[in-house]
Amino acid sequence: MRTLGIVALLLAAPPEFAQQGPAGRGGPAPGQSPASQRPPATTVPQSYSASQIQAGESRFVSECGFCHGRDAQGGESGPDLTRSSLVAEDVRGDKIGPVILSGRPDKGMPALALPAADVAAMVAFIHDEKSKAESAAGGRRSVDLSDLETGNVEAGKRYFSGDGGCIKCHMLSGSFATSFATVGARFQGLALLQRMLNPSRGPRAGPSLPAVTITLASGQKVTGKLAYRDEFTITLIDSDGWTRSWPAAEVKIESEDPLQAHFEQLGRYTDEEIHDVFVFLQTLR
Repeated sequence: MRTLGIVALLLAAPPEFAQQGPAGRGGPAPGQSPASQRPPATTVPQSYSASQIQAGESRFVSECGFCHGRDAQGGESGPDLTRSSLVAEDVRGDKIGPVILSGRPDKGMPALALPAADVAAMVAFIHDEKSKAESAAGGRRSVDLSDLETGNVEAGKRYFSGDGGCIKCHMLSGSFATSFATVGARFQGLALLQRMLNPSRGPRAGPSLPAVTITLASGQKVTGKLAYRDEFTITLIDSDGWTRSWPAAEVKIESEDPLQAHFEQLGRYTDEEIHDVFVFLQTLR
């Protein structure tokens, strides 16, 4: 298998603020995908009135929806709360409530000064969404670290230092190695995978945009500043300020982009090699 499946993980929710699911309690059974694990069961079944759930939904979406998703199943920067062991063990807000009110600043979650009735309503909504998730068929849409840690460290080291050619740019010893030699301490989980596969994810701005020349099938050349590039698409800003995009496979690309080697790697990696290199990078601390 090539890289299509693993690149899709880059769109998933970032690492957890609370321990989530059975994978966080020792991992899946041997040979079983972490993504196939069911959400942790609610310890004490609870029911709430429709009006309280509706009020909680409105409050949750406005206060928490951006990070945790409108349905509490993961969003821009927060985890899937329906798979959180804290939520599973909560009894009418005894655990969720303090987290809402105090936040978790070390995880990027702010404290919310809310009336008790609003907190109770949000708790009702979260439990209702968890109940729906427990009864639904299919897997989760967030990413656990155990999903990524399926590689072999020694194989990853061999790829990094040998055929993969990573060592050409990323030295692990000597005076220029200080930053990269500790990459595993500075980035973990999905953030590390994103850094490895697509370090320039999203548009880049500013005077440091690298120059790029695109040669079309007709032979026409278009020169400009690289705005975006991934395995499938390249986008530049031409001399007139227009943003123009092409399928990467249909044009010839000449670039001064120092990250070009990362994009070239995407066409060579297998999924197995990606996970091997990932677990090796985690050891660089």
